[in-house]
Amino acid sequence: MVAVNNARGMMAFWTDIDADYVMRCQEWHNCEHMVERTGVAGFLVGRRYRGMGDAPMFFISYETTDSAVFKSPAYMERLNSPTPWTQEALTHFNNNMRNIYRLLVCSGQQAPQEAPYALVYRFNIPTEGEIDWYGSELMPALQALPGVFRARLFEVDEEISNIKTAERTIYGGGPGEQKYLAYFEMSRPDIHQSPEWKTITQGAPYAEKLAGLRNMFEEVSWLEFVMYSPDVP
Repeated sequence: MVAVNNARGMMAFWTDIDADYVMRCQEWHNCEHMVERTGVAGFLVGRRYRGMGDAPMFFISYETTDSAVFKSPAYMERLNSPTPWTQEALTHFNNNMRNIYRLLVCSGQQAPQEAPYALVYRFNIPTEGEIDWYGSELMPALQALPGVFRARLFEVDEEISNIKTAERTIYGGGPGEQKYLAYFEMSRPDIHQSPEWKTITQGAPYAEKLAGLRNMFEEVSWLEFVMYSPDVP
């Protein structure tokens, strides 16, 4: 048995689904695809979120023991031998982006049950090596606020993200331009708009540093479906 809190790898996928295929896609993802993926050695949990506001329709994540799982022979075999249902479903995906990440920093603990909301920031920094403050100072301060269960900072694994597969040929999406992903698991969707959050992010020393981030994208999503690996206690 492997504890899910030990997850150090993550695949994140953002997509919009053809309106007339959404329910069929949910059926496929719940009943076949998640079962298949979480059955691969090293996979711990898969989650699907529904985007709010201007966010993509779906934010899908899979967590693994480390990012190398996403180039393992077992996983590659699945990606290069998609089932007929997967081949059908992927033709209804639009505006796709898929990245493989490795964990840099984790603050807090997974929610006792599943956190119902996710706040995700994707961004770049102007100079390499300047990210330490984000994970070691800012994220712990934000995670300590009521309603924030866990905050994690990930970095793109460019080598694995760029692997070409049969599935990727169908949906056509590739890695995004942002190198870093900050992932906050929350009890409410508006915590990042609270006075307490703004006091931290808009005050010294973080306001100036946050203003210097590049290619910033912010999204909030609510949890629609989750499935754990049979190997997770």
